[in-house]
Amino acid sequence: MEMYVEKGASRMDCELKIASKYNRPFRILSEKEVRQGGFIGLFSKPAVQVEFYFTQQNKIQRQYAASDLEDEKRKVLAAAAASKNLEESAAGGKNASQQILDALNEIKGKIESKNTNDEHPVFAKTIKLLKDNDFSESYINGMTERLRKELSLEQLENFDIVQENLLEWIGESINIYNEEEIIRKPRIMVLIGPTGVGKTTTISKLAAIYGIGAVGIPAVDVRMITIDSFRIGAKDQLEQIGNIMQIPVSSVVNKQDLKKEIAIFAENTDMFFIDTIGKSPKDSSKLGEMKEILDGAGRNAEFHLVVSAGTKTKDIEEIMRQFEPFNYKSIILSKMDETDHIGNIISALAEKRKSISYITDGQTVPVDIKRASVVQFLINLDGFKVNREKIEKRFPSGAADQFRWK
Repeated sequence: MEMYVEKGASRMDCELKIASKYNRPFRILSEKEVRQGGFIGLFSKPAVQVEFYFTQQNKIQRQYAASDLEDEKRKVLAAAAASKNLEESAAGGKNASQQILDALNEIKGKIESKNTNDEHPVFAKTIKLLKDNDFSESYINGMTERLRKELSLEQLENFDIVQENLLEWIGESINIYNEEEIIRKPRIMVLIGPTGVGKTTTISKLAAIYGIGAVGIPAVDVRMITIDSFRIGAKDQLEQIGNIMQIPVSSVVNKQDLKKEIAIFAENTDMFFIDTIGKSPKDSSKLGEMKEILDGAGRNAEFHLVVSAGTKTKDIEEIMRQFEPFNYKSIILSKMDETDHIGNIISALAEKRKSISYITDGQTVPVDIKRASVVQFLINLDGFKVNREKIEKRFPSGAADQFRWK
């Protein structure tokens, strides 16, 4: 049973707020006197805080039935009878019971006039905004539930405040991969993922960044290795790129060859980048064969799963699940320039508790790649009013997300 809290000038005020805010049957469990308002403890006013729960835990998008409203009336009347102060608060000769009945009838009229199953309009508006950005249903449910728990009725009336909170909560759900903690040498990065997501191009971009050097990133000794000897032209493509950048490239076909290649060049190489075979996540036997080869990279190898930004939410979840045996450390999001909606990625990362390391947004080597940052995601959400200065203060990038060339 999940508990909620509401504050008001009186118990009646609390109950009316709950009925207006949620439109679902509830039960008061406890109440206590508190103080609210004022300044640094001065001039505050007495108030009542109630703890309550909902008596029906299924989907809340439904109208009150007439019997539900009658039940609520009876409960409020019972509370009124038990309170000595309610009668004194009645105005214009009306007793407290009649005042409560009038208020509840007003609520009932508003509900019936809507002819809809929606609760407070802000929830429908929020759900649409998140759906338009391709967030998953479970992620949307989590966000709307947080709105109910953490925002007051007055705050829900201001959609700018609602958006500010949503942006902050979305940002909090994004985990950025911290490569600054990696100090071992040589560093071994293995890129895995389905066919066609751009692993080879991404390997080339990363090799250029660290092999040629960028502003604030000194050039180090880099080597590229491919195990994709089955795809026609794969080895030749990587060797051609390596020749242009003057970065050595080698090819291996089994675990022993990979282990030997790393051992031979480990002393004089700072970073190894390993390109892999593009496999369908449904082809579990082929994924098992690839994993056996990659075991030759050793226990310190970092596995990064490359996923295209345009992939459907359900497909992303399946890809992440099928590649889980590789124990990948983070996601590299490719082809960000080919989609307008990224809620699918944010949802999957949050629900699978995975971090993200890099974002690619074009085919040009080595320019079209960035370190992942929370801000990069938030400014790409569609339909949100984004205060960039504010979110950059809330989610500082640390290292610059944009690589700059010398």
